[in-house]
Amino acid sequence: MSTPDSIPHLPVLRLGRSYESLEKIEVKDHRTGEVRALVSTVNGGIVKRDLAKIASSRAALKKFTVAQLIELSSKAGELFLGGTLPFGDRGHTQTPQQYVETLSGTSGLPHVMVRRNMAKLHYALTNLVEVLNGLSRGLDLSILDRGYGEQFGTKLSFFPTASALGLVMPSNSPAVNSLWIPAIALKTPVVIKPGREEPWTPYRLIQAFIAAGVPAEAFGFYATDHDGAATILSNCGRALIFGDKSTTAQYANNPAIQLHGPGWSKILIGEDQIENWREHIDVMVSAISDNGGRSCINASAIVVPRYAAEIAEALAQKLGPVEPTRPDDENARLSGFANLKMADFIDNQIEEGLKTPGAEDATARHRTGPRKAVFEGGTYMRPTIVRCDSFAHPLANKEFLCPYASVVTCAQADMLGQIGYTLACTAITKDPAFIEQLEAYPHIERLNIGPVSTMKISWDQPHEGNMFEFLWQRRSIERAW
Repeated sequence: MSTPDSIPHLPVLRLGRSYESLEKIEVKDHRTGEVRALVSTVNGGIVKRDLAKIASSRAALKKFTVAQLIELSSKAGELFLGGTLPFGDRGHTQTPQQYVETLSGTSGLPHVMVRRNMAKLHYALTNLVEVLNGLSRGLDLSILDRGYGEQFGTKLSFFPTASALGLVMPSNSPAVNSLWIPAIALKTPVVIKPGREEPWTPYRLIQAFIAAGVPAEAFGFYATDHDGAATILSNCGRALIFGDKSTTAQYANNPAIQLHGPGWSKILIGEDQIENWREHIDVMVSAISDNGGRSCINASAIVVPRYAAEIAEALAQKLGPVEPTRPDDENARLSGFANLKMADFIDNQIEEGLKTPGAEDATARHRTGPRKAVFEGGTYMRPTIVRCDSFAHPLANKEFLCPYASVVTCAQADMLGQIGYTLACTAITKDPAFIEQLEAYPHIERLNIGPVSTMKISWDQPHEGNMFEFLWQRRSIERAW
């Protein structure tokens, strides 16, 4: 039986200073209910008070050159992946395997998926030269150290757009933390509200940065309420928020806040390639189900001019039999739900949608047992492939935190008028005219031409927002002295 001192406690990090609050939340294992850690929480007043002192945090980073911070970030990457790091303020430490087990236990991600996410974060940290070169379009980053310079025969000057980068993080996938990693090398403090079931990744990253030599005051870690989250979003100068449409919609017209909501990512098959659809089933399966279907770049719709029933059946044959497994199973493909209400909501939404004519759950005949499955105390959503007659059906353009996709019939000529916003789009076509239309379509963030999974990312080509342009802005300059 755990005693209070045996349970790790994650303090608030008030710009590097540990703070234990009287108010704490218990973060529990999604299967057993075991308390994995206590996390101190604070209100918006404390967050606001600390942010009033954020200038000292930026000053601490300003003492380093960008090149030095890139080097320290690389060291942090190695420590994050392979090091034993502080885990709270009660003398606990955390090995990489303990991190994997803890994150898996509270978020539901199986071990194999946690390790894949770790590898992505390690790559982002250890390849920042490549990442920043892509984000800045080859800028000589020493210009940020001096404040001005000349490159390609052009005078250049940049100024920071924010005192800090605020982050209201989700719990669905650790790799989303890669979005804020470049901020440290760009001399910008980070102020993080972690996801309730996933404080582990941002905390471990912060400890890795500090162990590598980055000043502790460059980091804020605040488990807080809605008021605290709103304070972070409104007082840092620049911020990122993750959540569903209802969460992000209220900030839609604020250019200082970058929204990371549903992706509605899709695969489109053109008329010229639809007869070859069987060759691309594995790409579709990967796009739908990798990372447990939890990413905004997982494909949630397959859009085809014909053969929707046949494609849905082929996908259902591959995905329908997938079942929950133990979290340490190397072949695990499903994630558990820490929030059981979310699993109920998804299951109910799909069932309600199927009552509307024009859709069929193709996976139902390949699935043993219910869609919402309980295994060894954990709750899982098994894959669902729904064939839809058109985009008019309520299930045609839905996105859920599990392997879900609709297969929608739509003429090629109508596709761009029907698909709407699409974070990652894979267009399987060689038709030059269609490709030209896709390239001109303004509502696709990342475009893949050919049989490339929507899950494939390029660190030097961000699929959602550019962190360099978000944190630094160019100004005109003329120096007479």
